[in-house]
Amino acid sequence: MIIDVHTHINNYHEDRVVSLEECLNKLTESMEENKVDYSLVLTSYKVNEHRPSTKRVVEAVADRKNLGVVAGISYLNYNHRDLYEISDFLEQGLIKGLKLYPGYEPFYPNDNRLKVVYDMAVEFDVPVMFHSGDTYSPTGRVKYSHPLHIDDVAVDNPDMKIVICHVGNPWIKDCMEVVYKNNHVHADFSGLVLGNFSDKFERFMKKELEEMITYAGDPKYLLYGTDWPISNMKSYLNFMKQLDLPEEKKELILWKNAAELFKIDVSKL
Repeated sequence: MIIDVHTHINNYHEDRVVSLEECLNKLTESMEENKVDYSLVLTSYKVNEHRPSTKRVVEAVADRKNLGVVAGISYLNYNHRDLYEISDFLEQGLIKGLKLYPGYEPFYPNDNRLKVVYDMAVEFDVPVMFHSGDTYSPTGRVKYSHPLHIDDVAVDNPDMKIVICHVGNPWIKDCMEVVYKNNHVHADFSGLVLGNFSDKFERFMKKELEEMITYAGDPKYLLYGTDWPISNMKSYLNFMKQLDLPEEKKELILWKNAAELFKIDVSKL
């Protein structure tokens, strides 16, 4: 069983527009090729011809039982109508979590403006995922996406489930401490590379993740994610095989932690 908690269907090559249906077909084809059973599709903090709205994605995946949706929320642009729509999706069980993009948008995660979002996540018992670490775009501002900022959120919202995306790379040791200190904080290791792992970088990241697990303990907090299509699924699974962990620990990372956290009924897959 494999669950990928971090995929996108944005057009990252914005010189051409690919339909939402075509993007979803490419995702499911890649999943089939790599024997991935279920993926979460994370929508964007902005909506345009290259980045479909959460509503469009929810409608598009309705008949695709191996895909779930995490709703991207914009710090700069959300309003009461957006929150009402998202709460309605949550109430109907149509989305599995929420995603915020500090670094891509200029805000710190402990900003009071987000309290309504965090309260909503607690009410519906869904995780909030945070972009953390480096940004794909050179116009991002990484001072906002340092994983240490998530500690404030965790302390102020002890009942909220949190996911630090990309293990805060390159600040993996800082992410390690936040995860170790706060029982309700998780991390995914998506988006560590563009495309495929090189042998040298694979060895480097293998050491980093193994050190994180040594420090933070039993990897009940660690989630498998790729950031597809930015990162290649096959290369990611090969990286996962290289980790010096017993098979039962790899199972936790590959699907068991995600199934529990995002309430994914694996019996239906």
